[in-house]
Amino acid sequence: MTGGGSLLRVENLVKRFRVPGGTIEAVSGVGFELGRGQTLGLVGESGCGKSTTGRAVLQLPPPDAGSVRFGGTELTALSRRDLRRVRPRLQIVWQDPRSALNPGRRVRDLVAEGPVIAGRPRAEIADRVDAALTEVGLNPAEVGDRRPHQFSGGQCQRIAIARALVLEPELLVCDEPVASLDVSVQAQVINLLRDVRDRHGLSMLFISHDLGVVHNVSDRVAVMYLGRIVEIGDVAGVYGSPAHPYTRALLDAVPVPDPLAPPPGPPLKGEVPSPLRPPSGCRFRTRCPLAQQVCADVTPELRPIADDHQVACHFSPGHDLQENNSGTLPKAPGEARRAETPGDAPQEVPEKARRADIPCRPSRGNRGRG
Repeated sequence: MTGGGSLLRVENLVKRFRVPGGTIEAVSGVGFELGRGQTLGLVGESGCGKSTTGRAVLQLPPPDAGSVRFGGTELTALSRRDLRRVRPRLQIVWQDPRSALNPGRRVRDLVAEGPVIAGRPRAEIADRVDAALTEVGLNPAEVGDRRPHQFSGGQCQRIAIARALVLEPELLVCDEPVASLDVSVQAQVINLLRDVRDRHGLSMLFISHDLGVVHNVSDRVAVMYLGRIVEIGDVAGVYGSPAHPYTRALLDAVPVPDPLAPPPGPPLKGEVPSPLRPPSGCRFRTRCPLAQQVCADVTPELRPIADDHQVACHFSPGHDLQENNSGTLPKAPGEARRAETPGDAPQEVPEKARRADIPCRPSRGNRGRG
């Protein structure tokens, strides 16, 4: 739970990557707040921008636009030297613990690397390393001189967590930390993360595609789709009363170990659109059963629907569409008519086709999904 004010505030975060064929905006105007001692779960399908958001918060690499305020310090404005001084307070646990650990180094040296780089006194580094390994359930005398290939995946993740904790961080970004582990080991690692969070008052940004795991470890949850947050709020509110069609579909897809449970809603149809050409307006509209013309014309913004519960949907509870007689928002003056292509951004209709009032196929260069 929150222990005293905001630690991290992210506003209008944008991160782009140049790829063959154009530029992908992996994160598009993401914003959220994380309190001290609080865990925010970030969920969504693969490729929605979850991991990119976490890395952009840590400036690995820096975002292209937006604000990241950590403890009152604007990280995006820091020089490399100043950022290096702040980095010990922000640590990350990677998805694949084996690839995150140097296979040629001993465990003791791997855990000690952070304090050495941070310039901590050598006289206390050994004690810090032993304390960190003990905290994650490993015996320093038994594991200190061994190398990562001699351990299981769960043990390697414990070593990775110890390497993060040894610097006594305030924020821990967990990027799919249990995705590569067996289910039984997942529970152990989740319990370990909750214990160290409560013991040290850590704030955690917990990134995962597993809604069950997020429910067990998080205080609040943010749902991402194609680079944007579509719903955010406390876990009880979002899981108990999902207001966005995408959130409801994700929750319906979670297996329920109860043969008498009512059947879930219909599965999502279609594929995630190409991030090179995201749909106009609401990016979820090409797969949404509620989509109407207003969804293509106007991008929905996050707005509150309850205490600590926001959603970006034109058809969420209490949303006034300001409908005209046709049932949709009026178009902006002079807006060009568009021909919709499922899964892609709407294509401009050439002038000849507009005058003849006939449909027009997209140009050859716009047929692929990238």
